[in-house]
Amino acid sequence: MVTRRNFFTGAAAMVGTGFVSRVGAASLPEAATMNGAVTQAPLSPPNGQPYNPVVTLNGWSLPWRMNNGVKEFHLVAEPVVRELAPGMKANLWGYNGQSPGPTIEVVEGDRVRIFVTNKLPEHTSVHWHGQRLPNGMDGVTGLTQPGIPPGKTFVYDFVARRPGTFMYHPHADEMVQMAMGMMGFWVTHPKNPDFMKVDRDFVFLLNNYDIEPGSYTPKTATMLDFNLWTINSRVFPGVDPLVVRQNDRVRIRVGNLTMTNHPIHLHGHEFEVTGTDGGWTRPESRWPEVTTDVAVGQMRAIEFDATDPGDWAFHCHKSHHTMNAMGHTVPTMIGVDHRGVAEKINKLVPDYMVMGERGGSMGDMEMPLPDNTLPMMTGQGPFGGVEMGGMFTVLKVRKNQKPGDYKDPGWYKHPPGTVAYEWKGALPQATRKHSAGGQAMPSSQAPKNIEMTVRKPGGHGSHN
Repeated sequence: MVTRRNFFTGAAAMVGTGFVSRVGAASLPEAATMNGAVTQAPLSPPNGQPYNPVVTLNGWSLPWRMNNGVKEFHLVAEPVVRELAPGMKANLWGYNGQSPGPTIEVVEGDRVRIFVTNKLPEHTSVHWHGQRLPNGMDGVTGLTQPGIPPGKTFVYDFVARRPGTFMYHPHADEMVQMAMGMMGFWVTHPKNPDFMKVDRDFVFLLNNYDIEPGSYTPKTATMLDFNLWTINSRVFPGVDPLVVRQNDRVRIRVGNLTMTNHPIHLHGHEFEVTGTDGGWTRPESRWPEVTTDVAVGQMRAIEFDATDPGDWAFHCHKSHHTMNAMGHTVPTMIGVDHRGVAEKINKLVPDYMVMGERGGSMGDMEMPLPDNTLPMMTGQGPFGGVEMGGMFTVLKVRKNQKPGDYKDPGWYKHPPGTVAYEWKGALPQATRKHSAGGQAMPSSQAPKNIEMTVRKPGGHGSHN
């Protein structure tokens, strides 16, 4: 028999299937689900303490119910199908229909109760990354709780003690479960809605996968050679833009659950790092930047004023992280003369294509692809191929974007005279060897034998 006393005893409380059937499904909060990959409008709080909601890029925030002053959520760990970009889907594991799972938003001081139902084929847990909470609610299988068996529901119950930017993910069979996409975002808002208030507050996670072209399921044993670098399990051109109004105060919160660091770079504006997973940074500790490195397991919140209109690139600055379905065995062919070779090979291999003899640009190439994969660079802009993929999106700053409007305004219309153009005037004569450097270079008629004296510096007897 399950009593109230033993129901809430231990690291996390388990609801057996028999117990749920006796008291009825209505005893659990609704498990909202989402199957699409379109950025949803911010979730305005229907009850509880007020806060300024965030916008999850290509995601959504999880609804809750209030139960005697407790904010109750229901997460369902389950297999999901995630569209990484149009033309490619992946069999992942996630929460409530998506990977990453929905963002959880609460307010500092809220008592939070999260029901976690496991629909995976193995046990799992949820670790609330960065939170201060009772040790038994920390979600480390074997250390602070037993694993949640398949078909069971556990309850996590704690107070959101400090505001900030956090994540949630399993601490159970991590190599498999996190490689399969089990992760989500958590934001604890400050009690005072005017503290650190911004006009637009975006959140997303960085994640990576190794999915062979033509397959659907990530390799879970990969440690280094990932071929898909994603923003909220989406790759450019499938990543929605960050749409803002000119002069908005903008915050972007980034969490990194990949296997490497990411130098996140913003074009056209400088920003300050105003928060980490440890909390808000002191104002006197901040300095202007255009790139901030987000290490494994870290969160960074950056803020800036969107003063300059345009379509500004926002991306990881590791060049191979802005490509899709990368190949790790492609040889460098720069400088190799292919004349005549391609024609001969095409008689044996009809689909053979010369690659990279003058560089690596493949934006205009059209070659057959296996099912369920993506070209490395397929994004198209108003002037042609963007030649980016992976961890790349666009900050769209518009003067006439209405407050609270996140719809894509289309491509920026540049004022006359503000786009780079071709020079059609005369070109200077090329510099040749005989004129290079003028009198600063030694004359070709200089004496052949020049005596030089070299003196070894003293004072460092231990240096040889």
